[in-house]
Amino acid sequence: MTNPTVPAEHLLAIAGDFTRHNDASAAIRLTSSDPAAATALNQLADLTQHLSDSALHIVDVLNEQSMHHSPTILAVYARVKQFALLTITAAEHLQIAAGILDITRAGMPIHDDGLPLTSQEALDQARSRLTLVRDLTALGAKDALATAELFVAERSRRGTRPLHQPPALSTAQDAALRAIAQGEVTITDDRPIIRSNDVRVSINTIRSLESRGLVIREPCLLRHHDERVHLTADGSRGLAASFGLPRPPVPAAGRPAGRPAAPAACPATR
Repeated sequence: MTNPTVPAEHLLAIAGDFTRHNDASAAIRLTSSDPAAATALNQLADLTQHLSDSALHIVDVLNEQSMHHSPTILAVYARVKQFALLTITAAEHLQIAAGILDITRAGMPIHDDGLPLTSQEALDQARSRLTLVRDLTALGAKDALATAELFVAERSRRGTRPLHQPPALSTAQDAALRAIAQGEVTITDDRPIIRSNDVRVSINTIRSLESRGLVIREPCLLRHHDERVHLTADGSRGLAASFGLPRPPVPAAGRPAGRPAAPAACPATR
Protein backbone atom coordinates (compact mmCIF):
# COMPACT_ATOMS: atom_id res chain seq x y z
CA MET A 1 0.00 0.00 0.00
CA THR A 2 1.30 3.47 -0.86
CA ASN A 3 1.93 5.53 2.26
CA PRO A 4 -0.46 8.49 1.95
CA THR A 5 1.81 10.83 3.93
CA VAL A 6 4.85 10.40 1.64
CA PRO A 7 4.10 13.56 -0.39
CA ALA A 8 3.76 15.51 2.86
CA GLU A 9 7.09 14.12 4.10
CA HIS A 10 8.73 15.28 0.86
CA LEU A 11 7.15 18.71 1.32
CA LEU A 12 8.58 18.95 4.84
CA ALA A 13 11.97 17.92 3.47
CA ILE A 14 11.87 20.66 0.84
CA ALA A 15 10.82 23.11 3.58
CA GLY A 16 14.11 22.33 5.31
CA ASP A 17 16.00 22.79 2.04
CA PHE A 18 14.31 26.17 1.51
CA THR A 19 15.58 27.20 4.94
CA ARG A 20 19.13 26.04 4.15
CA HIS A 21 18.96 27.88 0.84
CA ASN A 22 17.71 31.09 2.41
CA ASP A 23 20.42 30.97 5.08
CA ALA A 24 23.05 30.57 2.35
CA SER A 25 21.50 33.44 0.40
CA ALA A 26 21.47 35.75 3.43
CA ALA A 27 25.12 34.93 4.12
CA ILE A 28 26.28 36.28 0.74
CA ARG A 29 27.74 39.77 0.95
CA LEU A 30 28.43 41.30 -2.45
CA THR A 31 31.10 43.86 -1.66
CA SER A 32 33.23 43.52 -4.80
CA SER A 33 33.10 41.98 -8.26
CA ASP A 34 36.05 39.64 -7.65
CA PRO A 35 35.79 35.98 -8.76
CA ALA A 36 34.70 34.86 -5.28
CA ALA A 37 31.45 36.83 -5.61
CA ALA A 38 30.50 35.15 -8.88
CA THR A 39 31.46 31.76 -7.42
CA ALA A 40 29.17 32.32 -4.42
CA LEU A 41 26.27 33.22 -6.71
CA ASN A 42 26.83 30.15 -8.89
CA GLN A 43 26.98 27.89 -5.83
CA LEU A 44 23.72 29.36 -4.58
CA ALA A 45 22.23 28.82 -8.05
CA ASP A 46 23.08 25.12 -7.71
CA LEU A 47 21.15 24.98 -4.41
CA THR A 48 18.25 26.79 -6.04
CA GLN A 49 18.22 24.36 -8.96
CA HIS A 50 18.14 21.50 -6.45
CA LEU A 51 14.98 23.03 -4.96
CA SER A 52 13.28 23.10 -8.36
CA ASP A 53 14.32 19.48 -9.01
CA SER A 54 12.90 18.48 -5.62
CA ALA A 55 9.62 20.26 -6.35
CA LEU A 56 9.25 18.50 -9.69
CA HIS A 57 9.99 15.20 -7.94
CA ILE A 58 7.15 15.90 -5.51
CA VAL A 59 4.83 16.23 -8.50
CA ASP A 60 5.90 12.71 -9.52
CA VAL A 61 5.29 11.47 -5.95
CA LEU A 62 1.80 12.98 -6.02
CA ASN A 63 1.12 11.25 -9.33
CA GLU A 64 1.94 7.89 -7.72
CA GLN A 65 -0.82 8.34 -5.14
CA SER A 66 -4.16 6.68 -5.74
CA MET A 67 -6.55 9.48 -4.83
CA HIS A 68 -9.43 11.63 -5.97
CA HIS A 69 -8.20 14.90 -7.48
CA SER A 70 -10.49 17.15 -5.49
CA PRO A 71 -10.15 20.94 -5.68
CA THR A 72 -7.96 20.79 -2.58
CA ILE A 73 -5.62 18.20 -4.12
CA LEU A 74 -5.45 20.26 -7.31
CA ALA A 75 -4.49 23.25 -5.16
CA VAL A 76 -1.67 21.16 -3.67
CA TYR A 77 -0.44 20.36 -7.18
CA ALA A 78 -0.57 24.05 -8.08
CA ARG A 79 1.43 25.07 -5.03
CA VAL A 80 4.13 22.47 -5.68
CA LYS A 81 4.42 23.57 -9.31
CA GLN A 82 4.73 27.16 -8.08
CA PHE A 83 7.70 26.06 -5.95
CA ALA A 84 9.33 24.68 -9.09
CA LEU A 85 8.61 27.79 -11.15
CA LEU A 86 9.79 30.22 -8.47
CA THR A 87 13.04 28.37 -7.89
CA ILE A 88 13.77 27.91 -11.60
CA THR A 89 13.31 31.67 -12.02
CA ALA A 90 15.50 32.35 -8.97
CA ALA A 91 18.28 30.12 -10.32
CA GLU A 92 18.22 32.01 -13.62
CA HIS A 93 18.56 35.36 -11.82
CA LEU A 94 21.55 34.06 -9.86
CA GLN A 95 23.26 32.77 -12.99
CA ILE A 96 22.68 36.10 -14.74
CA ALA A 97 24.05 38.00 -11.73
CA ALA A 98 27.19 35.85 -11.73
CA GLY A 99 27.56 36.38 -15.46
CA ILE A 100 27.30 40.15 -15.08
CA LEU A 101 30.16 40.14 -12.59
CA ASP A 102 32.30 37.88 -14.79
CA ILE A 103 31.69 39.90 -17.95
CA THR A 104 32.35 43.22 -16.24
CA ARG A 105 35.55 41.97 -14.70
CA ALA A 106 36.72 40.85 -18.15
CA GLY A 107 35.99 44.32 -19.54
CA MET A 108 33.39 43.09 -22.00
CA PRO A 109 30.46 45.36 -22.99
CA ILE A 110 26.94 44.89 -21.64
CA HIS A 111 25.41 48.30 -22.44
CA ASP A 112 23.80 48.83 -25.85
CA ASP A 113 26.35 51.60 -26.41
CA GLY A 114 29.12 48.99 -26.41
CA LEU A 115 30.62 50.13 -23.11
CA PRO A 116 31.19 47.77 -20.20
CA LEU A 117 29.49 48.33 -16.88
CA THR A 118 31.53 49.92 -14.15
CA SER A 119 32.32 47.69 -11.17
CA GLN A 120 29.75 49.56 -9.10
CA GLU A 121 27.05 49.20 -11.76
CA ALA A 122 27.76 45.48 -12.00
CA LEU A 123 27.56 45.09 -8.23
CA ASP A 124 24.29 47.03 -8.11
CA GLN A 125 22.73 44.78 -10.76
CA ALA A 126 23.98 41.63 -9.06
CA ARG A 127 22.69 42.80 -5.67
CA SER A 128 19.30 43.63 -7.19
CA ARG A 129 18.94 40.14 -8.59
CA LEU A 130 20.10 38.55 -5.33
CA THR A 131 17.47 40.56 -3.46
CA LEU A 132 14.83 39.35 -5.90
CA VAL A 133 15.94 35.74 -5.33
CA ARG A 134 15.60 36.21 -1.57
CA ASP A 135 12.07 37.53 -2.08
CA LEU A 136 11.13 34.63 -4.38
CA THR A 137 12.18 31.97 -1.86
CA ALA A 138 11.51 33.73 1.45
CA LEU A 139 8.18 31.98 2.14
CA GLY A 140 9.18 28.58 0.76
CA ALA A 141 9.46 26.74 4.09
CA LYS A 142 6.25 28.22 5.49
CA ASP A 143 4.28 27.49 2.32
CA ALA A 144 5.66 23.94 2.07
CA LEU A 145 4.50 23.20 5.62
CA ALA A 146 1.05 24.62 4.89
CA THR A 147 0.81 22.57 1.68
CA ALA A 148 1.85 19.39 3.47
CA GLU A 149 -0.81 19.90 6.12
CA LEU A 150 -3.43 20.73 3.50
CA PHE A 151 -2.64 17.49 1.64
CA VAL A 152 -2.81 15.18 4.66
CA ALA A 153 -5.93 16.86 6.05
CA GLU A 154 -7.71 16.37 2.73
CA ARG A 155 -6.69 12.70 2.54
CA SER A 156 -7.85 12.20 6.13
CA ARG A 157 -11.17 13.89 5.39
CA ARG A 158 -11.71 11.32 2.68
CA GLY A 159 -10.89 8.43 5.01
CA THR A 160 -7.21 7.83 4.19
CA ARG A 161 -5.01 7.95 7.28
CA PRO A 162 -1.25 7.49 7.69
CA LEU A 163 0.12 3.95 7.95
CA HIS A 164 1.72 4.65 11.32
CA GLN A 165 0.79 6.53 14.48
CA PRO A 166 2.15 10.03 15.06
CA PRO A 167 4.42 10.49 18.08
CA ALA A 168 2.83 11.62 21.32
CA LEU A 169 3.66 15.30 21.56
CA SER A 170 3.08 17.90 24.23
CA THR A 171 1.69 21.28 23.23
CA ALA A 172 5.21 22.77 23.43
CA GLN A 173 6.73 19.96 21.34
CA ASP A 174 4.05 20.22 18.65
CA ALA A 175 4.52 23.99 18.41
CA ALA A 176 8.30 23.57 18.29
CA LEU A 177 8.17 21.02 15.45
CA ARG A 178 6.00 23.33 13.39
CA ALA A 179 8.23 26.33 14.05
CA ILE A 180 11.30 24.27 13.14
CA ALA A 181 9.64 23.07 9.92
CA GLN A 182 9.04 26.70 8.96
CA GLY A 183 12.70 27.59 9.49
CA GLU A 184 12.05 29.77 12.51
CA VAL A 185 14.38 28.22 15.10
CA THR A 186 18.11 28.83 15.51
CA ILE A 187 20.35 28.45 18.56
CA THR A 188 23.02 30.80 19.85
CA ASP A 189 24.98 30.13 23.05
CA ASP A 190 22.62 27.19 23.67
CA ARG A 191 19.62 29.53 23.69
CA PRO A 192 16.86 29.23 21.07
CA ILE A 193 16.19 32.27 18.90
CA ILE A 194 12.70 32.26 17.40
CA ARG A 195 11.90 34.46 14.41
CA SER A 196 8.15 34.36 15.04
CA ASN A 197 6.55 36.26 17.90
CA ASP A 198 3.67 33.76 18.04
CA VAL A 199 5.54 30.84 19.60
CA ARG A 200 8.02 30.21 22.39
CA VAL A 201 10.50 27.33 22.20
CA SER A 202 12.73 26.37 25.12
CA ILE A 203 16.08 24.61 24.91
CA ASN A 204 14.60 21.80 27.03
CA THR A 205 11.91 21.23 24.42
CA ILE A 206 14.52 21.08 21.66
CA ARG A 207 16.62 18.64 23.69
CA SER A 208 13.59 16.43 24.28
CA LEU A 209 12.88 16.33 20.54
CA GLU A 210 16.56 15.62 19.83
CA SER A 211 16.54 12.71 22.27
CA ARG A 212 13.63 11.19 20.34
CA GLY A 213 15.41 11.61 16.99
CA LEU A 214 12.85 14.10 15.66
CA VAL A 215 15.14 17.11 15.17
CA ILE A 216 18.82 17.76 14.58
CA ARG A 217 21.09 20.77 14.83
CA GLU A 218 23.26 21.93 11.93
CA PRO A 219 25.78 24.77 11.68
CA CYS A 220 24.01 27.99 10.68
CA LEU A 221 25.41 30.38 8.07
CA LEU A 222 23.60 33.41 9.48
CA ARG A 223 25.57 35.98 11.43
CA HIS A 224 25.15 35.78 15.22
CA HIS A 225 23.46 32.37 14.96
CA ASP A 226 25.42 29.24 15.89
CA GLU A 227 23.06 26.44 14.86
CA ARG A 228 19.90 25.88 12.84
CA VAL A 229 17.37 23.28 14.03
CA HIS A 230 15.92 21.00 11.32
CA LEU A 231 13.50 18.10 11.25
CA THR A 232 15.00 14.65 10.76
CA ALA A 233 13.34 12.13 8.44
CA ASP A 234 11.57 10.67 11.50
CA GLY A 235 10.54 14.17 12.54
CA SER A 236 9.03 14.85 9.12
CA ARG A 237 7.25 11.48 9.16
CA GLY A 238 5.88 12.04 12.64
CA LEU A 239 4.73 15.59 12.00
CA ALA A 240 3.09 14.60 8.71
CA ALA A 241 1.21 11.80 10.49
CA SER A 242 -0.15 14.32 13.02
CA PHE A 243 -1.74 16.53 10.37
CA GLY A 244 -5.51 16.37 10.24
CA LEU A 245 -5.70 15.32 13.91
CA PRO A 246 -6.71 17.55 16.82
CA ARG A 247 -3.77 19.59 18.10
CA PRO A 248 -2.55 18.94 21.68
CA PRO A 249 -4.79 20.92 24.03
CA VAL A 250 -3.44 24.11 25.47
CA PRO A 251 -3.63 24.02 29.30
CA ALA A 252 -6.29 26.32 30.64
CA ALA A 253 -4.97 29.38 32.39
CA GLY A 254 -5.69 29.21 36.11
CA ARG A 255 -5.21 31.39 39.12
CA PRO A 256 -1.63 31.30 40.44
CA ALA A 257 -1.19 28.91 43.34
CA GLY A 258 -1.01 30.41 46.80
CA ARG A 259 -3.08 33.44 45.91
CA PRO A 260 -6.70 32.81 46.92
CA ALA A 261 -9.41 34.97 45.48
CA ALA A 262 -10.17 38.08 47.49
CA PRO A 263 -13.43 37.83 49.43
CA ALA A 264 -16.33 39.86 48.19
CA ALA A 265 -16.72 43.20 49.92
CA CYS A 266 -19.44 43.30 52.56
CA PRO A 267 -22.05 46.01 52.24
CA ALA A 268 -21.68 48.87 54.66
CA THR A 269 -24.08 48.83 57.65
CA ARG A 270 -25.44 51.66 59.69
